[in-house]
Amino acid sequence: MILICYDGSEDARAAVAEAAELFPSQQAVVISVWEPFAEVVARSSVGWGLVPSAPDSEDIDQASSTQAEKLASEGADLANKAGMSAESGAAQQMSTTGRAILAEAERRGAGVIVMGSRGLTGLKSMLLGSVSHDVIQHADRTVVVVPSAAVAASRADEVRRAASES
Repeated sequence: MILICYDGSEDARAAVAEAAELFPSQQAVVISVWEPFAEVVARSSVGWGLVPSAPDSEDIDQASSTQAEKLASEGADLANKAGMSAESGAAQQMSTTGRAILAEAERRGAGVIVMGSRGLTGLKSMLLGSVSHDVIQHADRTVVVVPSAAVAASRADEVRRAASES
């Protein structure tokens, strides 16, 4: 079974297409990860004490979960149209998105995780972190990271420039 991570981005769409090409006719589950509101606030500089009127976190969590389910369903539709047999699901993040993906892969017995690469470099990569890097560093199964066409073209240009400078 293949676990495909999907957030609606071009990189995630590329990951679905690549998964269908690499693993045709395979069973797959497409997931989107959502983060509970309390985790978002706990990480922010605002914190609970400074929020003038705290919103109902259960309502926000339900909306986040519903949105993740819609995204995962969109990704599963793409996978099914590409020839896979895919279902969808939402995964709740409690520590990091990468850890949520790994936990979901374990729970579902996935042999392979396929995900997109945002193409962050330099300072953005250090400040924002990299979900794909986190998954690769902690995975106990195969991980396939797929760049979108735009990210792949940019990286190819960098390689060509570096090669011509050598």
